[in-house]
Amino acid sequence: MSDQKRTFIATASAGLEGVVKRELQKLGFEDAKAELGGVRFTATLEDAFRACLWLACADRVLLIVAEGNVQSFEDLYQLVLRAPWKTYLPKDAQIPVSGRCARSKLMSIRDCQSITKRAIVDNLQRAYRTQTLPETGAKFQVDVAVHSDVARLTLDLCGEALNRRGYRTWNGEAPLRETAAAALVKLSNWRTEEPLHDPCCGTGTLLIEAAFLAAHRAPGLTRAFAMEKWPCVDKSALHALREDAKAQYDPSLIPEISGSDIDPEALKLAKRHIVQAGLGGKITVFEKDLRDLQLEKENICFLSNPPYGERLSDRKGCEALYRAYKPLLSRHPGSRLNLITSHPGFERVAGLKSIKKTRLYNGRLECEFMRFAPLNAHFERKK
Repeated sequence: MSDQKRTFIATASAGLEGVVKRELQKLGFEDAKAELGGVRFTATLEDAFRACLWLACADRVLLIVAEGNVQSFEDLYQLVLRAPWKTYLPKDAQIPVSGRCARSKLMSIRDCQSITKRAIVDNLQRAYRTQTLPETGAKFQVDVAVHSDVARLTLDLCGEALNRRGYRTWNGEAPLRETAAAALVKLSNWRTEEPLHDPCCGTGTLLIEAAFLAAHRAPGLTRAFAMEKWPCVDKSALHALREDAKAQYDPSLIPEISGSDIDPEALKLAKRHIVQAGLGGKITVFEKDLRDLQLEKENICFLSNPPYGERLSDRKGCEALYRAYKPLLSRHPGSRLNLITSHPGFERVAGLKSIKKTRLYNGRLECEFMRFAPLNAHFERKK
């Protein structure tokens, strides 16, 4: 069973499918193909565990158990009933079922969940020749997603979502998810051997994710995954993959990474998170207003997630902050700025012109991630 390849999907926030596709290809999954909401790839169960360990920007890794057109609830029942559930689910499996429906004839999520659960139970009762399924063993989270009359039945390999790295146990105001922060680092023009600074670092997520990338640290290195409790996987193979990831982690590769903020409470959380991530002494954070920030170095990569000013009462204060970015670059010759914002007029307010933009989402907010060249540069080749 370990050598058999199956189809998986690494789910991703809108706008990040291409980033996740490149991550998977770098991991050796050459057939990775982006689609709306995720990236499909084929792998063995053990290699899919490797994806869980190393994917920095995906939300979850799901095993596709069955997929097909459904025009009625009977169609859905038959699709689920025919799926090879015994291959994965033991007799005592816990089987919670989540559901989503969109643009389909079947739009009752509750009915789709109920029918899916009944069909799985009927399937397993026949397969194990039993009238009872105790559901006292490992959890197998099933999801039924119906979109445009196509149903997809999946098993979640992760348990908690992949953004739950384990280091962020305290959250500040409007936190940036770990997966989104990792994506911003990858989308930026940062070269991992050069200094990086976040002038609005908040609770430190961008800094930590940058350090993980530089140190070849698998994002899921210190957390558990649901599939590790599944009887159908080779536990020794999973252990070997985790040990290999540990061996690749090299904190000595982390360059000068620092952050600053005007909020002392956020900085307290940042320092806690840095220690929780095992990066004590590797990242420096300090209290400083962006407008007064002066670092004793040049050629810095600034990476920033400033306040957006979604509420009208906050807009003027945020725009005053935005106007400080151009002077910041002026004070640091050769330095570049990478920034995410939902403010549609950021460039106008800041007096800066981006060289590249990427549309993506921070939670439910539609944003743009912008790259700005040094003020003394005539151009930067777009990558």
